[in-house]
Amino acid sequence: MTGFSAHVDRFTETHLPPREAWPDMRYDTLPELRDIPEQVNCAVLLDRQAEQRGDRPALHYNGTTWSYAELREQADRIAHVLVDDLGVQPGNRVLLRAPNNPMMVAAWFAVMKAGAVAVATMPLLRARELQPVCERARIEVALCDHRLRDDLEQVMATSPLSRALYFYGGDAADSLEARIADKPARFGTVATAATDTCLIAFTSGTTGTPKGCMHFHRDVIAIAETFGRHVLRPGPDDVFAGSPPLAFTFGLGALVVFPFWAGASTVLVERYTPETTLETVQKHGVTTLFTAPTAYRGMVDRVSDYDLSSLHTCVSAGETLPRPTWDDWYRATGVKIIDGIGSTEMLHIFIGSSGDAIRPGSTGRPVPGYEARVLDKHGREVPAGTVGNLAVRGPTGCRYLDDPDRQAGYVRDGWNWTGDAYSRDEDGYFWYASRTDDLIVSGGYNISGPEVERALLEHPAVHECAVVGLADQERGQRVTAFVVLRDEYDATGEVARSLQEHVKASLAPYKYPRTVEFLDDLPRTATGKIQRFRLRELGTGGGPGAIAD
Repeated sequence: MTGFSAHVDRFTETHLPPREAWPDMRYDTLPELRDIPEQVNCAVLLDRQAEQRGDRPALHYNGTTWSYAELREQADRIAHVLVDDLGVQPGNRVLLRAPNNPMMVAAWFAVMKAGAVAVATMPLLRARELQPVCERARIEVALCDHRLRDDLEQVMATSPLSRALYFYGGDAADSLEARIADKPARFGTVATAATDTCLIAFTSGTTGTPKGCMHFHRDVIAIAETFGRHVLRPGPDDVFAGSPPLAFTFGLGALVVFPFWAGASTVLVERYTPETTLETVQKHGVTTLFTAPTAYRGMVDRVSDYDLSSLHTCVSAGETLPRPTWDDWYRATGVKIIDGIGSTEMLHIFIGSSGDAIRPGSTGRPVPGYEARVLDKHGREVPAGTVGNLAVRGPTGCRYLDDPDRQAGYVRDGWNWTGDAYSRDEDGYFWYASRTDDLIVSGGYNISGPEVERALLEHPAVHECAVVGLADQERGQRVTAFVVLRDEYDATGEVARSLQEHVKASLAPYKYPRTVEFLDDLPRTATGKIQRFRLRELGTGGGPGAIAD
C-alpha cells in the first residue's frame, strides 16, 4: 500500500485484515497491471468515456437510452447531493439498494466520485438481512429505490443508518430526483489512492452467513484489464446484457466495468426470465450475455423462436456449468459458453477461457494475470488429474471486513483457498469436482455431487437438481438428490427409481443417489446460487416420490 489515502473516515483502513494476513497481490504479471497509477479513482471508467465519446450510448432501459455524457451528469449531480446535502466524506460507507436500473449505476459512480465506499445490497434482501450489513459496515447514508423503502426504514429504526434518499417514481419533494435538479452538472472526482477501499461486497450467503469483502479502486480496474481485456475482448459496438444483480460483483463487472472499459453499452432489465432474456437479445442486438447455468438451461428449448444472430459471447458463472447444458446451448445457438469461476472474495472471474481455447466441461485456464494451483490439505501441489483444493492469486484477493478467523481460513501462505475442489490436467485446464465442503464421502468413496448432477440432467425428466450428502449411520453420508421435474412428469417412486437406474448406467454404481426427493423449486440465494446448506437442513422429508434404498 502507498502511504497516501484520500479517506477522511478511516473505518475501512482500520478494519482491513493486518497486511501479513492478505494474499500475495500480484501486479507484475501484465504490463497493464503495472501501469495502474498509485493515485486513481475507478470512476475513470465513466469519465474517460464521457470525455472521449460522450454521445455514445451507455445504458438502455425501458425504451430509453442514456449516453455516457448523460450518465456522468447524473452521477455528478448525485455526488453533489451526497457531499453537499448529506455530508458524505471520503471513506464513509453508502448503502445502495435498487434493482438493475440506470439510477443504480449513476448512484454507484456518484459514490466512487465522492471518494466514499459503496455497499450495494440485493433487492430481495429483507430488513433482518439488511440489519447486520448496516451494522457491520457502519452505514449512515443510503440511496434506495422507493419501491424498496419499507425494509430499509425498518432498519433505520435500530441501526446506525440515519439518512436515506429515495429515487425512481417517488413523488416526495425531497426525493433524489428532486434534489439533483438544481445541482451542478459537474463534480470534481476525488483523487483517491489506488489502494483506497471503494466497495464492500457482502457474499450471497450460500453457506448461511454473508461476509463483507473489501476491494480497492485498483481492483475494479484490474478485473477490466484481466478478464475484460484478455478473455472477453469487447469493443465499443458491443451490447451487454445479463441477469446478475448490480449489487453482486458478478453483475457489477458484467454490466458496468467491462462494457464501460471498452466504451460499449449495456441493456438493463430489472427482472429476467428465459423469455425476457431472449427478447432482450433480439430487440437490442445483444452481443455479450452474462447469466447463470440455470438460465441457459431454461432458455435452450426456446431459442428457435428468437433471432439471436447478434450474440457472439456468453458467460456463465455463479455455480458450475454442467456439460449437458453447454452442449445443448452450443447446438441450439452455435455460441460457446465461457464457463468462469470467480468469487466475491476475488471480485470477479479468475479462471475461464474463450473462443478456441474453450474445452467443454472444463472451467478453462487461469485468466491472464492470475495463477492457480491444486493443493492437498497441507498446501502441497498434487499431480495432474488429482482432485484437491483450488488456490489462486493475482491482482485481486480476499480481504474480509473485520473477520480474522475467516481471513485465516481463506488465505494461506499468500494464496486464496476458494473452497472449491478441482483437478488440473496436463494441458493446464482446470476441472471442477465440487465445493470442498460438498464432497460426499459415502461408504469410503469420495463422490462429487456435481458429477452426479450432470448425469441426472441427462435424464429427460429432470429440469434441475442438486445432490448433497446427508448424515447416514451406516455409510457416513448418503448421496441424496433433490430434483425439480419437467412439467410433463409426476413425482412418483417410479420416476425416482428411473433416475437412480440412469445414474447407475452412466457412472460407477456407488455414486448413484440412494435417496431421491422431489421439490417444486430449489432454494437459492438472491444471486441464483443453490443453497445446499438449506437442502441439508431439509433432510429426507419423505415427500412425493421420495425413496431411499
